Amino acid sequence: MGFLIRVVVNAFAIWVVTLIPTLGVSVIAFSPGETLQLVISLLVIAAVFALVNTIVGTVVKVLTFPLYILTLGLFSLIVNGFLLWLTSWITQFWTWGLRVEDFWWGVVAALLISVINWIFGVILRPKRKD
Repeated sequence: MGFLIRVVVNAFAIWVVTLIPTLGVSVIAFSPGETLQLVISLLVIAAVFALVNTIVGTVVKVLTFPLYILTLGLFSLIVNGFLLWLTSWITQFWTWGLRVEDFWWGVVAALLISVINWIFGVILRPKRKD
C-alpha cells in the first residue's frame, strides 16, 4: 500500500512541477491526450520515478556517501536531479512521457518534487499510538 501512495504523491508532485513553464519540465500524455490519458501517464511516470529512486537512487547514494558528508547533504540535490533526468531518459523511448529540457532545471524541479513529497509525508504519516 505504501508504494501506491508514494506513486500517487509523486504523480501529483510531477504534475505540479509541470505547471511551472519556466522549469522546462513537461509531461506528454499518450494519444489522444485527454485528461484521463494525462493522469495515467503521470501515474506511470511516477511509478518509473519511484522505481528509479528505489533501485538506482539507493546505489548512487551509497556510492556518493562521502560527497554527502563533504557537502553537508547538498549533493543530494544533484543526485535527485540526476534521478529525475534518468526517469526522463527512460521514458524518452516512448512517444509519451516525462521531458526535462535542461539538467539544472531538472535539479530545481527535483527539489520542488522533494518538498511536495516531504509535505505529503508529514500529512500522511501514520499516527503513533501511545
